[in-house]
Amino acid sequence: MNEKMLVSKSRILTYLVLIFSLAVVILSVISLIFPSFFVSTFVGTASGANSFEFGSWSGPFLIVNLSILVFSLLYYKKLVPNQIYNFFHYILRFEVSRKVAIIVFSIMIGIYIIFSVGELRLEEIDNWKDWQILGPIIEEFPFGGEEKPALRVQYVSNFLLFSSQQIFQNVKVIPFIASISLIFLIYFFTSQITKKRFAGLVAVAIILQSHTFLRYDTTATFANFWTSFYLLSLYLVYKKWPFSPLAYVMSIFSKALTVIFLPMSLFFIYRTHLAKKTKILLTIFYLIIFFVILGSVVLSETMGFGKTLSLPEFDDFVTGLTAWAFQLRIDGLVLVFLLPLVIGLVIRSLQGFREAESILILISGILLSAPLLAGFTEFNIQPYRWIPLIVFFAIGVGVLLSKTSTNRSVE
Repeated sequence: MNEKMLVSKSRILTYLVLIFSLAVVILSVISLIFPSFFVSTFVGTASGANSFEFGSWSGPFLIVNLSILVFSLLYYKKLVPNQIYNFFHYILRFEVSRKVAIIVFSIMIGIYIIFSVGELRLEEIDNWKDWQILGPIIEEFPFGGEEKPALRVQYVSNFLLFSSQQIFQNVKVIPFIASISLIFLIYFFTSQITKKRFAGLVAVAIILQSHTFLRYDTTATFANFWTSFYLLSLYLVYKKWPFSPLAYVMSIFSKALTVIFLPMSLFFIYRTHLAKKTKILLTIFYLIIFFVILGSVVLSETMGFGKTLSLPEFDDFVTGLTAWAFQLRIDGLVLVFLLPLVIGLVIRSLQGFREAESILILISGILLSAPLLAGFTEFNIQPYRWIPLIVFFAIGVGVLLSKTSTNRSVE
C-alpha cells in the first residue's frame, strides 16, 4: 500500500511538473508568435502596436510545428512509408562505440577550436563596451570595484580573468578554456543521463551551431564561467556528489543569477536515483548555501549584495517574459523547435524517464529567470544570459534519443 501511495505521489508530481513547464513554454511561444501581445495587453504602449501582429519567426514556427504534429500522428499510427518509419526507429535506437565517439567528438571539438582561436587576438574593448566597467576591476583585483559591488563580488570570475591576464597576457584565454570545458560537460552530462554516447554527440552538435554560444565563447566580459560551473554542479551529483555544492557556489560567485537556479537544482537532486540519505545531505548543503547568500543580502551594505535589488515591477516582468524571442532571433533552431522538444520531453516523462522532468524544469526555470531578473533587479537582460537555455535545449534533444529505460533502482 505504501509503495502504491509513493507511486501515486510521484505521478502527481510528474503531472504538476508537466503542467508548469508547458504553461511557461506556451507563454514564451505566444511572445514569439505575437511579440507585442503581452506588452500591449498588460503594459500598454503609446505606439498603438497591434497585439496580434506576427513576429518574424511566426511563419517558420507555425510551418515547422504543424509539420511535426502531422508527421508525429502519422508516425504513431504507422501510416508513413515503412522506409521512413524504420529510419526514425533506427535513429532512436542508434548508438556508437566508445572509439567512434572519441573520434567524432575530437573532430568536432578540433574544428571548433581551429575556427574560434583566432578570436583571442581581438581586443575586448573593441567588441564589448561593458569591458570599460569590468576591465578596471580586473586590473585592480582583488581591491577594485567598490563602486560596482555586483561585479566586484563575482570573485571566481574575476579571479579567473585576472589569472588569464597574468599567466597568458590575454584576458580571453581562460574564458575560451571555460567554453571548451562547457562543451565537454555537455557531452559527458548528456551521455550520463541518457546512457548513450550518440545522444551526447548530438547535444554537442547543437551547442556548436548556436550563434549565441559562438558569439560569447571567447569573450571575457560575458564569460561562460557561471554556466560551466552550474552544469558541473549537476554533473557532479552523479559522479562526486560531495563536490556538487562547491561547484554551485563557484557558479554563484561567477554570476549571482544562479542563486535563483536553486529550486531547479533541488528538483534535479530529488529526481535522481541517488540513495535517499544522499539526497537529504545534498539538499541540506544546498540550503545552507542559500541561507548564507540570503544573509549576505541582508548585510548588503557591507557585503555588496542586494544593492541592485529593486521593488517588484510588473511592467518589467512582462517585458522580460518577451525578451527571449527577440534576443535569440538568430538561434532559429531553439525558437522553432522548443515547443516540440518540450512536448517530446513530456512524453518521455510520462514513460517514466525522470531526467526528462529535470530538463523540463531547467528549461522552464531559465525561461522564467529573465522576467524575474527584470522585475526584481536593476539589471538589463542580455543575450548571453540565454546560454544556459541553449545548453539544456541541446541536452533535452539528447534525452529524446535516450534508451527506452534508463531508470535504475535506488542505491
